[in-house]
Amino acid sequence: MDFMQEYKSKLVSPEKAVQVVKSGDQVEYGHFAVNPSYLDGYLAKRKDELKGVIVNSITFPGIAQVAECDPERDHFIYNNWHFSAGDRALHDKGLCTYIPFLFNELNTLYERYHDPDVFIAKVCPIDNKGYFNFGTSNSGEMTIARKCKKVIVEVNDKVPFVLGGYDEAIHISDVDYIVESDNQPLIQAASPEPTDVDKTVAENVVKLLEDGCIIQLGIGAMPNAIGTMIANSDLKHLGGHTEMLVDAYMHMIEAGVMDNSTKSFDIGRIPFTFSLGSHKLYEWMDHNRKIASYPVGYVNSPFVLSKIDKLVSINNTIEMDLYGQAASESNGTRHITGTGGQFDFIYSAFQSRGGKGILCLSSTFSGKDGQKKSRIVPYITQGGIVTVPRTVTHYVVTEYGAVDLKAKNNWQRAELLISIAHPDFRDELIKEAEKMKIWVPSNKLL
Repeated sequence: MDFMQEYKSKLVSPEKAVQVVKSGDQVEYGHFAVNPSYLDGYLAKRKDELKGVIVNSITFPGIAQVAECDPERDHFIYNNWHFSAGDRALHDKGLCTYIPFLFNELNTLYERYHDPDVFIAKVCPIDNKGYFNFGTSNSGEMTIARKCKKVIVEVNDKVPFVLGGYDEAIHISDVDYIVESDNQPLIQAASPEPTDVDKTVAENVVKLLEDGCIIQLGIGAMPNAIGTMIANSDLKHLGGHTEMLVDAYMHMIEAGVMDNSTKSFDIGRIPFTFSLGSHKLYEWMDHNRKIASYPVGYVNSPFVLSKIDKLVSINNTIEMDLYGQAASESNGTRHITGTGGQFDFIYSAFQSRGGKGILCLSSTFSGKDGQKKSRIVPYITQGGIVTVPRTVTHYVVTEYGAVDLKAKNNWQRAELLISIAHPDFRDELIKEAEKMKIWVPSNKLL
């Protein structure tokens, strides 16, 4: 079949492509680095022609113009399943609404609850079989495309061709309009340089690892510090299974410590559902058989994860109370990120034979007033969102050590958590624990 003839018949200008959107439509953007950052601007230009258009996204790279152009939210209502820094800034202005969910349920939520109208995503140039590869994101793109009445692809030659898995590409026959973009580089998610505290936390985490572990890393300086430390360790035959593919995996594979050889399935490769990292990582991903993209319903499925022996999930949290509840997505009422797959992996790692769910945090942070404050607190800050309930929390790690909260009663949990809190706050935390009646005279810190 002559795909190029079909390609030419569907190739349109960006202005014409976004004309398909009508007032009252639900528009779905591609996720993470394949958000349609090019066509987003053209859709925003139609503001005065449209009313009540709902736009859903996940981690938009930069600032979504459909949100910024309409401060009254009369023309576009912008929602997001997981925040980028730009989404967080929009939320602070009242221009972005968070959608609570468990990441592993994304595909099912669209199948059962959503009937969207238009899907727009950034894709790799067409291959010789007529497919556009979704590159760095495969979380829910094809599930959504199947549900939408119209599909628009934004071709960008900087999108790597990433092998699957499944649902990693869409055929031209399922596409209504093709737009050739300005080919801007994909957004980079460079992690901040790890602090000395991050490095100490990383050391405490690495002590919990053993040869043959299958590792999931979250986002941020601390997980990347852990990945770098693992790459420079003497650990052997590690594997990866992760929702987010970051530079640390490339480093671990290139260092030879991660070969994915001990798995019972997905042997020799890292399943993932999206990637955010450096341009070097994106280049490394291109046609790389050491990785495979899958929909998030597979990658984050508790039923899949629980079958992986020695699964170790390593994630950040913002705040931990003395009961072991982890608030990882908001600081009080200020929404910062999202649940993402943290619950999926922390819960499932414990179900895994020999697995460990690890939540990391520095013991303190600097408040707006410049004063040092404890991240381990008696109660979650008012308005804070509990991401991992106390019943699910497994290991907690700070620069002062690692503790296992499973099968512990409330006074044992309080004792263990206070033991890894910053020493400046331990006496105060003990007093609060006494008031909460979760402290007993035999506790070791007295």
